[in-house]
Amino acid sequence: MKGANTKVALLRRLFRNARIRGENKRDRIFALVSSLFMIVCMALPTGFEGASQAAGSERARGKIVEVNNDRVISIGPVKQGEQQLEVEIRSGRFKGQVFSGSNNLMGKMELDKIFALGDSALVVLSFSEDGGVGHAQVIDHYRTGKTIFLCILFFFFIILIMGWMGVKIIITFVFTAIALVHVLFPAMLRGWDPIFASVVMVTIITAAIIFLVGGLSQRGLVAFAGSMGGVLLTSLLAFFFTCWFKIHGAARPFAEALLYSGYSHLNLAHLFISGVFLASSGAMMDLSMDIASAMDEIKKQNPNVSRLNLIKSGVSVSRHVAGTMSTTLLLAYSAEYTAMIMTFIAQGVPLENVINMVWVSSEVIHTLVGCFGLTLVAPLTVFAGGIILGGERSPTRDKKTRKSVRASF
Repeated sequence: MKGANTKVALLRRLFRNARIRGENKRDRIFALVSSLFMIVCMALPTGFEGASQAAGSERARGKIVEVNNDRVISIGPVKQGEQQLEVEIRSGRFKGQVFSGSNNLMGKMELDKIFALGDSALVVLSFSEDGGVGHAQVIDHYRTGKTIFLCILFFFFIILIMGWMGVKIIITFVFTAIALVHVLFPAMLRGWDPIFASVVMVTIITAAIIFLVGGLSQRGLVAFAGSMGGVLLTSLLAFFFTCWFKIHGAARPFAEALLYSGYSHLNLAHLFISGVFLASSGAMMDLSMDIASAMDEIKKQNPNVSRLNLIKSGVSVSRHVAGTMSTTLLLAYSAEYTAMIMTFIAQGVPLENVINMVWVSSEVIHTLVGCFGLTLVAPLTVFAGGIILGGERSPTRDKKTRKSVRASF
């Protein structure tokens, strides 16, 4: 009898290990397919690569070797005028040559940049008719190398701490950035409705991230269903409140500049609405995955748990997680309007005036609708988990349990 039990236990262990290896194999295949899709998206041209680059010009990295500030006028913290610069080219076919350039200061701190001796700068060299350099325009401080270093450092520590999961996180991170820059934004510039295009792209990104991180499993399906339900509801709420508050969408930085750049067909209100649920979709994925993972673990530890008790446990978990995530979203958004609110406080602007300003109203919608959608993700994920992960209802389950589940919400 003892030998038979040992054989049964051994068979169960082998079956469990085979199933885990099968899941890991599916995850690796899905990660490989996502990586290939990411490479394809990266190779796709946006169609706008040469929009800001003149035909007879070339970008290069340069070093400031001489600075003349005689034409710069300081008015408090603001500077106006022109910096006369000598720039040594450090890359490209003109490497080693020194050219004269200028840096125009408009008196706007958010746009102006001040160069000092030894600074690295991004330089655009305009060619003359004879093929030489006619003019060197200093664009801004050169930050490409520092950006690459920061990305490598970030990826290194993710892999060091998370292992194989870190590799999948990097794939999802890069995939999301490429999908936005190479697919979504160019599509909207070409005339796609921002709301429709964003919903489609968020669906693709959500599926890639959740099934890469959570695996091709019931747990991943629960998280995907909950997060997408939250995204769709948030998009509807954003549309309603944006129209109700009469937000035109131009309150966002550079939104009006898009219209003057030849893209007058853009609907700025729809662009604003898409930004609301696009910005909160990441937090929704996080919340839905936390709840789905907890419910999946409960089901694994107690396979005989009823659907009602599983939902009840999911509600308990979602309450704690959603309570902190809403505040996290508020703090994440607060950096966008910290200086604006401080300016109103410093100038003594009445609170009612502040609330009715279009900039403040747009941020209120952005923050509260995002938090509202995040809160709705919790019950949606719990019910999806109850349907997908829950077992058959127990016939002996009394009405008291059902009432306690309803009271939990």
